[in-house]
Amino acid sequence: MAKLAFLGLGVMGYPMAGYLAKAGHEVTVYNRTAAKAEAWAGEHGGASAPTPAEAARGAEFVMACVGNDDDLRAVCLGEEGAFAGMDEGTVFVDHTTVSAAVTRELYDAAEAGGIAFVDAPVSGGQAGAENGQLAVMCGGDQAAYDRAEPVIAAYAKACRRLGESGAGQMTKMVNQICIAGLVQGLSEGLHFAQKAGLDGAAVVDVISGGAAGSWQMANRYETMLADQFEHGFAVDWMRKDLAICLKTADEVGASLPVTALVDQFYKDVQKLGGGRWDTSSLIKRLNAAG
Repeated sequence: MAKLAFLGLGVMGYPMAGYLAKAGHEVTVYNRTAAKAEAWAGEHGGASAPTPAEAARGAEFVMACVGNDDDLRAVCLGEEGAFAGMDEGTVFVDHTTVSAAVTRELYDAAEAGGIAFVDAPVSGGQAGAENGQLAVMCGGDQAAYDRAEPVIAAYAKACRRLGESGAGQMTKMVNQICIAGLVQGLSEGLHFAQKAGLDGAAVVDVISGGAAGSWQMANRYETMLADQFEHGFAVDWMRKDLAICLKTADEVGASLPVTALVDQFYKDVQKLGGGRWDTSSLIKRLNAAG
């Protein structure tokens, strides 16, 4: 069992930190809203700290799951940042979905201080975090990954190192690119079924066992047909991720026409007031169009 810090207690981080405590680790948490950190500590028996540096002091591993590039820099750097409180030889594990550029920037900053840095974005959404069933894609030095993987296992159903620093974030981009097109296709299929007067649930029952089947179909078709979109990863966050994908695609020379189109469809969902709806709300845009 290890002494750990966890930075960021949003819908993902709160249960992830809970699984670390449940596994027997000694966990100190930090959250920008201190009351949430105190509530977590009261619930799970850990401790809370007023700054990332204080949370990280004496920890063998520091895990983070915050919002974006700037949030991650804020919890890592500066006098109150985690790196200032970490000892040489400790490991920082970043579960935030951010750009590969900021990952490499922070990898270099950590290395200069004798700290190992593993980028480890996750897939599985809020349900995956709450059930301890996340897929974790990692980049960084092999030795650092080997040390971190048994700790990450507390909330992961799958965890793999894909390469050097930034490889985890690049893999998460692939994940989001695949999801974007798939959810749009599912939305169009269900929308078509409704307009054609078919029983959407019956249609899915037939086609889900064939080539059209997917995790999204199995886990989201019922709520999509019921016009319910409070069950997963928010549109606002998806657009943040897709912006990273599209920017990186320009940098590496990749063509992402469908991803770019679906990003604009999500923009339409935001205009409908659906920034906090889950990503399956693409069907809402189609239904609103008539």
